[in-house]
Amino acid sequence: MSGKTINIAPSILSADLLKLEEQVKAVSENGADFIHVDIMDGRFVPNITFGPNIVKTLKRITDIPLDVHLMIVEPEKYINAFIDAGADILTVHQEATVHLHRALQSIKEKGVKAGVALNPATPVANIENVIEELDLLLVMSVNPGFGGQKFINRSLRKIEEARILLDNSGSRALLEVDGGINVETAKSVVKAGADTLVAGSAIFSQRDFVSAMKSIKASGEEALSDFA
Repeated sequence: MSGKTINIAPSILSADLLKLEEQVKAVSENGADFIHVDIMDGRFVPNITFGPNIVKTLKRITDIPLDVHLMIVEPEKYINAFIDAGADILTVHQEATVHLHRALQSIKEKGVKAGVALNPATPVANIENVIEELDLLLVMSVNPGFGGQKFINRSLRKIEEARILLDNSGSRALLEVDGGINVETAKSVVKAGADTLVAGSAIFSQRDFVSAMKSIKASGEEALSDFA
């Protein structure tokens, strides 16, 4: 982990949509590294959220890179739509497509960073054969679909395995963790090898959500200092 920095990616899944512009601008201007956008289709996960239009809207609100997480079946059908809308990083689930390598290549051919997400029950080994294509590896530390869930502790071992895989392959992909991230769990996941933290309710459900975001990032940075 030497030389790495910690990124914080507030998830708008937990933002107040009536105050979306205000809240996104606030985190963007106060240290957010990415804006995380969870796209759910009601099929791959039991919830429905946003489409390309929200990405297009966010692109008008902020210059912070948009980290778009597709929790949808057959994501390859929608890659162009989300890229055209303004996604800077586009992540698909390993479990959602039978042509993962092709999907990643399609993203990268458009000049956008490509990511793969793994559900809690999916082994890290499942993405060994596409590791060279990755700009981001997302480990889900809750079962995807809803915000505010409790962190699955077994995820720490999985993050460690992901870090070993990335390092051994020489990959410079970000190792992102999403689910149950707060001030306490941020330390644990960074110690396990993560460098990018997605947090939703732990930020936007707080009265002072900017301070909450800064505290989570600081917690991760404190854990990172142990590697110095």
